[in-house]
Amino acid sequence: MSGESRPTVFIVDDDDGFRDSLQMLCTSVGLEVETFASAAEFLEQAELGREGCLVLDIRMPGMSGLELQHELADRGAQWPILFITGHGDVPMAVSALKAGAYDFLTKPFPHQELLDRIHAALRQDAAGRTREERVEKLAERLEKLTPREREVMDLVVAGLANKVVASRLGISQRTVEIHRAQVMEKMAADSLAHLVRMAVALEQLEA
Repeated sequence: MSGESRPTVFIVDDDDGFRDSLQMLCTSVGLEVETFASAAEFLEQAELGREGCLVLDIRMPGMSGLELQHELADRGAQWPILFITGHGDVPMAVSALKAGAYDFLTKPFPHQELLDRIHAALRQDAAGRTREERVEKLAERLEKLTPREREVMDLVVAGLANKVVASRLGISQRTVEIHRAQVMEKMAADSLAHLVRMAVALEQLEA
């Protein structure tokens, strides 16, 4: 699909009737939907980078919903996952939440509750992608720094004064000031606090 495609609700459930009813419910409110009868089918056909969320049955033949969750995490997929569970599956659902799932619903549930959770999951996905794009732009700016400018940046965001940075690097304070100005310009930082926030975001990305 193109980059202009709408966010998609991916429904993975081995129950044909239940899967079809979820699809009809979602399409009735204008949501884009794709359905899959098994975890394996989803892994074969779904494009991991697309926007959306995943509505996933926690118990399925073959690969279970929990196993699919772990597989997607291994592949770096970031979709919020909304698990559909039976009453006896609540402990499993809690484990899924601890492993990063977005939420879970226990059958039977009101249609509106499911739609509300789906819309919230889609909002979370969009917010996460916005953060990722922002950090990616920061990483691109960081690549434009020379090795010396990177050294100056690291020491400046650590709170060291220009004269201390100069002493650490064995260069003049005036040279530090020039490098610091270049760092601020290349990183598009309007203050030291702004530069520190950028550095923190980049550290989180590296982590």
